[in-house]
Amino acid sequence: MVVVGRPKMGGLADAIAEYETRAARYWTLDVHEVREVSARSMSAHDVMAQEAERLLARVPSSARLFVCDPAGDDLDSAQFAATLTRARDEATDVAFVIGGAHGLGESVKTRALRKLRLAPFTLPHELARLVLAEQLYRAGTIARGEPYHK
Repeated sequence: MVVVGRPKMGGLADAIAEYETRAARYWTLDVHEVREVSARSMSAHDVMAQEAERLLARVPSSARLFVCDPAGDDLDSAQFAATLTRARDEATDVAFVIGGAHGLGESVKTRALRKLRLAPFTLPHELARLVLAEQLYRAGTIARGEPYHK
């Protein structure tokens, strides 16, 4: 998982850490945080472009890139689990990218194999990270037939 910024709110940071730890029991999970670009002296487009460079620099070239985007595909938890299980069975790395406050630059979206929508509304990037981490954990429990997913 490659994300822009670190969680700033204590409770949210704790929840993210908890679900990333849980998800790591089921999937190989490396989290890379790239520094946010200050928007004080540049346009949102330029911020997204600079953050896109930082994000793509952390994504392995062989990985299937999934980006979190409001215009992406809707998958339910079982479909998401099946997608991850197939990738694991094919010994393929999957990288998830979450953009910053302004969204994702076009170069990241263009490189993506798939766009995923985490919710029908726009989420702050920190909250999107929590939702993705929880869904990675849930997908692991589904893949193993454990009772968490109801």
